[in-house]
Amino acid sequence: MKKQVSMMMAAVLAAGVLAGCSGQTAESTTAAETTTAAETTAAETSAEAEASAGEKTEILVAAAASLKNAYEDELIPMFQAQYPGVTVKGTYDSSGKLQTQIEEGLEADVFMSAAPKQMNALNDEGLINTDTMTDLLENKIVLIVPTGNEKGLAAFEDIQKADSIALGDPASVPAGQYAQEALTSLGIWDGIQDKVSFGTNVTEVLNQVAAASADAGIVYATDAASMADQVEVVAEAPEGSLAQKVIYPVAVVKNTAHEEEAENFVNFLQTEEAMAVFEEYGFSAVK
Repeated sequence: MKKQVSMMMAAVLAAGVLAGCSGQTAESTTAAETTTAAETTAAETSAEAEASAGEKTEILVAAAASLKNAYEDELIPMFQAQYPGVTVKGTYDSSGKLQTQIEEGLEADVFMSAAPKQMNALNDEGLINTDTMTDLLENKIVLIVPTGNEKGLAAFEDIQKADSIALGDPASVPAGQYAQEALTSLGIWDGIQDKVSFGTNVTEVLNQVAAASADAGIVYATDAASMADQVEVVAEAPEGSLAQKVIYPVAVVKNTAHEEEAENFVNFLQTEEAMAVFEEYGFSAVK
């Protein structure tokens, strides 16, 4: 009998030892799993923080074709150096085309046109942040010829002597609209229509004259300066031939997802250092 009791007590003790060992193993496993999960979460959080720190905000600037050189060569790099968290991309074309693209949903953050007409139209449609609208630059309209000027053109009115003429399409190109206005006021618009080739933006007009595909063309003074080795400026539009100055307004597009960055860019364009760059490219400040 004593032997049976002893055996029963031994069995109970053994069961207790096994249970204790099992509990310790479970606790150890749970602790190890918790530690591993914590380490994984910390690593993921660190990776996300590093990725977030490396992210940049990208803004899109829709600007008149005549601004491309100043923007791409100097102004955008200058802005990005001051705001390293922002990348600026530019899209350049005639102001009329850009206006249409914005109306059709182009997600531009900033718009800068070569005439108030396009800016005002978008503002009237509620697509521009009115408080940010600024008349920033002034340009000039000039008559150009290929280097050499074999036709002997010497004045704006002499465009009639050219056999082929390149102009911006007045339907969408501000330079073409200014050309039409000036030539109409001089009484020669209708008489040259059979000689005219219309470009979709002012850069096309400039390139046609530079390549001597046209005997003459009307562009901005800034465009002519960019190809001074290939085109010659004959004359500026005569005094009084334009009702208004050639003004370039700029503004933030309404409902942009990057309002702060867009406003910073517009404000940057108004700084002394930015205006000095514009002047290098032939623009002048609005007086």
